[in-house]
Amino acid sequence: MKISIITVVYNNERTIKDALESVLGQSYRDIEYVIIDGKSKDNTVTIIDEYTDKLGYFISEKDNGLYDAMNKGIQAATGDVIGILNSDDLYQDFDVIADVMEQFNNDSTLDILYGNLVYVKSDDVNKIVRNWKCKPYYNRFFENGNVPPHPALFVKKSVYDKVGLFNLDYKLAADYELMLRMLKKHDFKIKYIDRLIVKMRLGGATNQSYKNIINQNKEIVRSWKDNSLKAPFYLMPVRIFKRLIQFI
Repeated sequence: MKISIITVVYNNERTIKDALESVLGQSYRDIEYVIIDGKSKDNTVTIIDEYTDKLGYFISEKDNGLYDAMNKGIQAATGDVIGILNSDDLYQDFDVIADVMEQFNNDSTLDILYGNLVYVKSDDVNKIVRNWKCKPYYNRFFENGNVPPHPALFVKKSVYDKVGLFNLDYKLAADYELMLRMLKKHDFKIKYIDRLIVKMRLGGATNQSYKNIINQNKEIVRSWKDNSLKAPFYLMPVRIFKRLIQFI
């Protein structure tokens, strides 16, 4: 079974090589690596060009932001399963994809799988700052302030074909909205594996300012309404609490 890994990037010459080598060094061999570059102006494309013979798909053109680029990657992907790795991030080790695909290869009915993620210092990926240890999916998973770590989420392409892509009306929480739509509104077979999947460098767009954090939370609340779902009144306080304890 083939898996497509998508990385979207714009002006990230500093860490794109880490992401590339993290994927291309995986022990699982049937990987299609899809790179979507937003017409970078630094040396990002030059670095990627060194690996083009190992890539399944690469394009560098202007886009309408992160989620638009991710949609392009999903549409270009030809794998049975799709994962998305940010250009600042890397997989925990070179057997991550082998372990993920073992689950899909052993269970043809499995649709969605996710694991754990850690936030690390931008200049030292071995220094853990925040530990996002998830839990198995259950009926009130989202209501209780949970959400799978998006970079540690793997989804069959047939799921995207059914539920659609990222909603570009969301600038900061399109990943949350898509996962809410996928997991809450459909009866897919979902599995959690208690394994560290991704090291995520601090400094993502959402966390760059308090304004972005506030706007993201507003979008999260809106995502429930847009999907005709009722968010519990305690959703945001419990989300904040669960985020805080990840630093302990």
